[in-house]
Amino acid sequence: MLKNITFSAEKELIERARARAAAESTTLNEEFRRWLEKYAERPFEADAFAELMEQFDYVRPGRSFRREEMNER
Repeated sequence: MLKNITFSAEKELIERARARAAAESTTLNEEFRRWLEKYAERPFEADAFAELMEQFDYVRPGRSFRREEMNER
């Protein structure tokens, strides 16, 4: 079930966004739904990254590196 929400933005910004959506054969509403879905998923992505990094917690360089050493290529 879709639920309506209201946002406020500058008139010019809304007009530019609608024009871009129209040029891309979509609507501002559809683009917002896509953005909202990605936004809602973001914390879960951060959690997955934290879990991945925990898997490599055993890796220790054995010492601190100087700035020059970290920037070497």
